[in-house]
Amino acid sequence: MAKYIFVTGGVTSSLGKGIIAASLAKLLQARGLRATIQKFDPYINVDPGTLNPYEHGECYVTEDGAETDLDLGHYERFLNIYTSQANNVTTGRIYQTVINKERAGDFLGKTVQVVPHITDEIKRRMLLLGQDNQFDIIITEIGGTVGDIESLPFIEAVRQLQWELPEEDVMVVHLTLIPYLRAAKELKTKPTQHSVKMLSETGVHPDIIVCRTEEPLNDDIKRKIALFCNVKTEAVIEAMDASTIYEVPLLMLREKLDLICLKKLNITQYSEPNLDKWKGFLDKLKYPKSKVTVGLIGKYIELQDAYKSILESFVHAGAMNEVKVQVVNVHSEYITQENVAEKLEGLDGLLVAPGFGHRGIEGKIVAVQYAREKGLPFFGICLGMQMAVIEFARNVLGLKHAHSTEMDTSTSDAVINMMEEQKKIKMMGGTMRLGAYPCEITAGSLAHKIYGETSISERHRHRYEFNNDYFDQFQSSGMIASGRNPETGLVEIMEIPEHPFFIGVQYHPELKSTVEKPAPLFVHFIGAAKKYNEQRNTAKKTSLQGEK
Repeated sequence: MAKYIFVTGGVTSSLGKGIIAASLAKLLQARGLRATIQKFDPYINVDPGTLNPYEHGECYVTEDGAETDLDLGHYERFLNIYTSQANNVTTGRIYQTVINKERAGDFLGKTVQVVPHITDEIKRRMLLLGQDNQFDIIITEIGGTVGDIESLPFIEAVRQLQWELPEEDVMVVHLTLIPYLRAAKELKTKPTQHSVKMLSETGVHPDIIVCRTEEPLNDDIKRKIALFCNVKTEAVIEAMDASTIYEVPLLMLREKLDLICLKKLNITQYSEPNLDKWKGFLDKLKYPKSKVTVGLIGKYIELQDAYKSILESFVHAGAMNEVKVQVVNVHSEYITQENVAEKLEGLDGLLVAPGFGHRGIEGKIVAVQYAREKGLPFFGICLGMQMAVIEFARNVLGLKHAHSTEMDTSTSDAVINMMEEQKKIKMMGGTMRLGAYPCEITAGSLAHKIYGETSISERHRHRYEFNNDYFDQFQSSGMIASGRNPETGLVEIMEIPEHPFFIGVQYHPELKSTVEKPAPLFVHFIGAAKKYNEQRNTAKKTSLQGEK
């Protein structure tokens, strides 16, 4: 039988339930246990696929094509294992399932209610991953904060499971905030007390309280929290702000979070944690030998979570290259031919990010042209690759009206066109080309050098593709398709062999980058940026010496 840990939150959102859950799972994994994490989100959308990135951050895509919450990205990056459709459940999906059953007559004429029908479906989903003996421990993160109306059915489901399952098979970790009042120079426990009281009023009592704090918690504060929240003093865990999320597992190890959980769950068979690779990664991350500056061209740059996986991939690739990657956000709407040199000055590499819609498109195309003509390392992802194709078509092939039918349905040169199977689709949610697909790479190409093999698999999320009617024109003019889907012929990778580093991919390599296995494209892109930086610095020194 699998054991179940539920992670809830109080006081405020964005405290880091996902990071705490991922850190705990990492520690349990390091002790030889098979752990996974699932996220239950209280919003009524069936999945975040149709949500604006400003609303919800990035939409993370799993191997099996599920559009999920960005926290699943944290889970995969920490645990180095794949998640799936079963790891992310929303209120919308729960209600959709129950309503479909009601329409099919499954409830035999009974009145369908939140309790027991909705809560029963929630419980079924909560226990699903533990039924095939694949995992020892299932960690379930409950989205939102205690007291939210939307979260009540999920909390009620947890209460019922606490009652139904054996005591040693289920536990609750509650994450709260201990604010520090600088004027009074004092940490305040009252918000945590209220949060735990609110949770207890629903019938759910936490076994562990994890306290986010800017300042260390002394023993007196821990005892006070334990006394008023009815937990053991050692079950009050300090979660200090860290310089990087990858430090959190080590902080939780020091606080013995994993050992307290193992004791409560009556698990006695485990080993000492093996975190050598993790510590090695952290050493490289915290003590880089040099720095590179990379421009991130996007349209949602005001919200960091909109490009979360890309930013974390830079962290992984930077550590591999022993450099600090400084990311400069550049809003594509404000790039023009007149100011592009000024906007991109000082960059060692340029990444054009994914996105949808026509806003900011021309700025992206101008930026790509600058990188191509100046020899600046370039990396385009999904829409970024499509912009590179359009730019090349306009400025090298001479197709002045080249465009994508996503932005211009009447263009005379649709070098980017909607996929044939997508043209008949009317429903927006969950209907894109999603999940992992194979790609065959041309031997001897830059892509081959990067991956070290000719057959790969990467994750996708798109409706539009390179128009193969223009394939020969591009090939003969210097931009080659070095990666294609072996079954459909869909172009997956475009590159310019004559350029120091110029590559665009239709898929999303950032979705598979982890601490232990950084995405090869990001590693080589940062490597190219590092080389560009060194060459530029050498040229600058030579110039200064010449002036002397």
